[in-house]
Amino acid sequence: MRILIVEDDRLLGEGILAGIRQAGFAADWVQDGAAALAAAQSEPFSAVVLDLGLPRLSGLDVLRELRAKRNAIPVLILTARDTSKDVIAGLDAGGDDYMIKPFDLGELAARLRALIRRSAGGAAPLLQHGELTLDPAARSVRWQGHAVELAPREFALLHELLLGAGRVLTRAQLEAKLYPWGEEVESNALEVHIHHLRKKLAPELIRTVRGVGYMVPRDE
Repeated sequence: MRILIVEDDRLLGEGILAGIRQAGFAADWVQDGAAALAAAQSEPFSAVVLDLGLPRLSGLDVLRELRAKRNAIPVLILTARDTSKDVIAGLDAGGDDYMIKPFDLGELAARLRALIRRSAGGAAPLLQHGELTLDPAARSVRWQGHAVELAPREFALLHELLLGAGRVLTRAQLEAKLYPWGEEVESNALEVHIHHLRKKLAPELIRTVRGVGYMVPRDE
């Protein structure tokens, strides 16, 4: 899951970026509204953490523009504006959730997981597929009742495949979800992660659609 953080305060932005990555998300950070709008429209982020008081383009204007273009990306507003009027304006402009600064990073991560879960059409906190259970909050996986240790990138890849169960995800789509800006991706990295998941779980769990990408079949 890849998150776009939009915050013009450098110290706070760096702190949110570090905290979100520590919670297991891939994350990128921009510092003004125009850059946020361009990024949200061009990259497949799972959610946006959006400040309102931004240079170049306000957070509310970013929201209105995204929704006017029918971009349904989940947006969590994170701001010091704490009046009921501000909350109403943010939610009515298209925000999906609203948090007031100062805030707890653990709560922020939990709210992001909930937003992403609902945007994928799910309500349960656990992702289950046959004998496989993935817990996004605990970052744990169980297969046939036994705990399975996954590397962070393996866990993130499995999470994306389960969220998109029944759909073929291309290599480009998966890499865009797993790797933030500036991180070099080795040419065979995705295939290596797929190989490890098949070995640790089950060879038939992840299907290769030749010339297209990978998929986890929809659970019957």
